[in-house]
Amino acid sequence: MERSRIAVAGASGLIGSALVRSLAADGHEVVRLVRRAARGADEVCWDPDGQFVDAAGLVGCDAVVNLAGAGIGDHRWTDAYKKTLRDSRVLGTAALAEAVASLPDAPRVFVCGSAIGFYGETGDRTVDEEAPPGDGFLPSLCVEWEEAAAAAQEAGVRTVFARTGLVVARTGGAWGRLFPLFKAGLGGRMGDGHQYWSFISLHDEVAAIRHLIDDPALSGPFNLTAPQPLTNREITDAMGRVLHRPTVMTAPAPALRLALGEMAGDVLGSARVLPARLLESGFSFAFPGIEETLRAALRDH
Repeated sequence: MERSRIAVAGASGLIGSALVRSLAADGHEVVRLVRRAARGADEVCWDPDGQFVDAAGLVGCDAVVNLAGAGIGDHRWTDAYKKTLRDSRVLGTAALAEAVASLPDAPRVFVCGSAIGFYGETGDRTVDEEAPPGDGFLPSLCVEWEEAAAAAQEAGVRTVFARTGLVVARTGGAWGRLFPLFKAGLGGRMGDGHQYWSFISLHDEVAAIRHLIDDPALSGPFNLTAPQPLTNREITDAMGRVLHRPTVMTAPAPALRLALGEMAGDVLGSARVLPARLLESGFSFAFPGIEETLRAALRDH
């Protein structure tokens, strides 16, 4: 890919910061969206809650990537925090889509973050991008999140939805909390351990997003998950092998529901999601298996 100017919202998050590092290392010009006055040509002021974007700062961008959103696991899902989760995604995406659509020379692609929460509870059933949305808070949130990009789509901008699974990283995200527990010998399965977890290495997550940016033939939803989802029990066993620690502890479902409230459904729920369209597009995973994914995460600094 030739040198490009790429705007990234959510550039300080786990995925966004890794994406920015990757793009900058390859010589691309990265513009970060910031929630304060811009301090240079590499920043653009925006206020997702107020649905404001300084669209002038996006002029000349070849791509806009939106990875912004409040953390799903940062707080209990009170009504107030569920509103925060929704607004941080839906309002911000709508503002960016409208800004992109307003430009006389629009970016060639708008990559929108989304999540495999779109599919809800799948049990043992595998699902790909052809599956309809599930039921519950997360599926409805993901539907609204993706619909918020309508202005860019209607303006003819190639729009891609990156439905991300559980990103395996040494720090940040779910695994940033799991690694210390397992290293201390306090790790174990959650609930009965039969629920499927659809994971992806941080390396492959970034590579997949760049693949979606680069290929002009790609639009619509793409599942960003490793090719073979595993059960929580299988992942727990792999964590024990990689870290050389026992995994005899368990977190019973009632205790998780008491501690986490409604969010426990996301931990105990099963999402057996396949990256069908990503594989069909020619993407190759560097870390398709769980043990190599875990080892790659532990090597990252």
